[in-house]
Amino acid sequence: MGGDDWLATRFEQNRDRLRAVAYRILGSEPEAEDAVQETWIRLSRSDTATIDNLGGWLTTVVGRICLDMLRTRRGRPELPVGDHSPGIADDVVPDPELEAVQADSVGLALLVVLETLSPAERLAFVLHDLFAVPFEDIAPIIGKSPAAARQIASRARRRVRGTPEPTDVDVVRQKEVVTAFLAAARGADFSALLNVLDPEVVVRSDAGAAAYGGTPGLAGADRVAQEFSGRAAAAKLVLVDGMPGLVWMQRGEPLVVFSFTVVDGRVAAIDLRGDAEYLENVDLVSLKG
Repeated sequence: MGGDDWLATRFEQNRDRLRAVAYRILGSEPEAEDAVQETWIRLSRSDTATIDNLGGWLTTVVGRICLDMLRTRRGRPELPVGDHSPGIADDVVPDPELEAVQADSVGLALLVVLETLSPAERLAFVLHDLFAVPFEDIAPIIGKSPAAARQIASRARRRVRGTPEPTDVDVVRQKEVVTAFLAAARGADFSALLNVLDPEVVVRSDAGAAAYGGTPGLAGADRVAQEFSGRAAAAKLVLVDGMPGLVWMQRGEPLVVFSFTVVDGRVAAIDLRGDAEYLENVDLVSLKG
């Protein structure tokens, strides 16, 4: 069997799963088919020798494609769920395979609820809760840390279940830690910074943040404290997708978002994000601190 035939065979072995993933995220059979076809195009253009786990790679790619489609959809008027979900229109010929997919955890009621979620919430919930994709794999798709991806999926899960947002003691504690970090950074209090940082703390910066001076790949409390000491005068305390963090703004527009991972009362990781697409989609809410 030639290389192209082998690749096509392997893709076909994954097609049903990819189609199910795309349908659950998008709620539309035509869009799901488009996402699967685009996944095949990207696979056919990729160096497959560098792909260790083809199934995982395909799930990641179709997830990213669906996320882009959801974000594009947000920029135009939404169609009612009945207008883009199969099995509703009278002139649609029943598809037994599709009906089986719908019956498997995705009825029309769930599709309606999923329409109320943000693109990141919808993708994180579907991939984790319906397909058991780990948060470490979901995080790079939505541009978050694994801890943030977990929070986003949890928030989506509560909305799907119709339960109110809880007062989470972890959120309260994280606000305390982030506030302490901000005060120590503003005051150039090196000792206080060391006190609030985990000894193995890491700082990750995307290209957008790096353009404003963010240093990618920082690790260790001493180096991170030196980096931030005296440099957070313009930062503001906010909720970043529901979790306490910081934002650096200019003329009322966010330039860099600081997302924190707090473990055992100390900052274990800081993700600096300045990518334009991320800034357009991140949910920021001002906090007093």
